[in-house]
Amino acid sequence: MDLAAIVVVAENGAIGKDGDLLCHLPADLKHFKYITMGHTIIMGRRTWESLPKGALPGRKNVVITRNADFVAEGAEVYHSLEEALEATAADGARFIIGGGMLYSEAFPLTNTLHLTRLHASFPDADTFFPEYDQQDWEEVSREDHDADERNPYPYSFIELRRK
Repeated sequence: MDLAAIVVVAENGAIGKDGDLLCHLPADLKHFKYITMGHTIIMGRRTWESLPKGALPGRKNVVITRNADFVAEGAEVYHSLEEALEATAADGARFIIGGGMLYSEAFPLTNTLHLTRLHASFPDADTFFPEYDQQDWEEVSREDHDADERNPYPYSFIELRRK
């Protein structure tokens, strides 16, 4: 099974606050688009609802919700991670894109982690990435970047593969 997670994680493990990202990081949005384009992205309902324009173009959008009546225009809706993974088994690369509850449930099944490490802490965050043992993962690639006029914090793009 080819299942990856893609996420921005601050130094303190934070990934969100009040149903939104921690900050606006244009370089990460471009990186996210590059990595996920043409593939299946799997998200929870709240992540879906946080997308400003609905379905992300050029990708198969999959939403997981327990609400049997939920409809997501431009996306396929499933009622469990297991159901979504079965339905997308032939899709090739699939990416878990959030939120916190879905990362926690799916993380044991992932074999690749596309991590944008935000070199800052956000003490008022309310959503966190699951803790994991870094010894279980091998760093495949890393690009370090300084803050600049468009990206307010230094960050690193890191690809990890489960050993």
